[in-house]
Amino acid sequence: MRLLLVEDDEHVAAALVAVLGKHGFDVVRARGGEEAIGLLHDRSFGVVLLDLGLPDVDGFEVCGRIRRLSSVPVIMVTARADVRSRIHGLNLGADDYVVKPYDTGELLARIHAVSRRTGPEDSAGAESPGDGVLALGPVTVELATRQVSVDGEPVALTRKEFDLLALLAQRPGVVFRREQIISDVWRTSWEGTGRTLEVHVASLRAKLRRPELVETVRGVGYRLSLPAA
Repeated sequence: MRLLLVEDDEHVAAALVAVLGKHGFDVVRARGGEEAIGLLHDRSFGVVLLDLGLPDVDGFEVCGRIRRLSSVPVIMVTARADVRSRIHGLNLGADDYVVKPYDTGELLARIHAVSRRTGPEDSAGAESPGDGVLALGPVTVELATRQVSVDGEPVALTRKEFDLLALLAQRPGVVFRREQIISDVWRTSWEGTGRTLEVHVASLRAKLRRPELVETVRGVGYRLSLPAA
């Protein structure tokens, strides 16, 4: 798989290129945001590893530009560990967020997890009619077009946010275990994805402006609450 590494630190980049190369990745490195965008215009990549502290363009802006250009999976790799930065990155369309310093095995697991899903057309893993429209009170989910609206107003969701909502919405009232959601949406059983799930749930609640819609079932997982009659 060809992987785009966007990293300006020479030592960090050299170590990553060596490790990723040993695991079979064809790594192309960009030292800044503009170079990364140029490479994405000219070549196709399986995954992008994106540092946020770039010398020319902030990594968040680069992620937004990548999303307007391509559906390639993006993993933000950064020292910014605060929750606000995590949520902002995921809202911009990042598929995952890894905080430095990290374990190399963890990073490889995350790369393999996001690379299993390479197209925006993929569903959350549940069987459903391609033209299905799910109406849940004020929220409408169109599975075929991957569009969501609240009270008739469109809501922009990231790929993972839509997949999470679609999974829950197809069986409202049913409790989905955390492991099941992670398996269906992230296509992995890796336990470290749990924190990413929590961030996505928080972001989804905020965007839908219906925090009660996605209900936490303590110790088990989540379910989509049926709107009151």
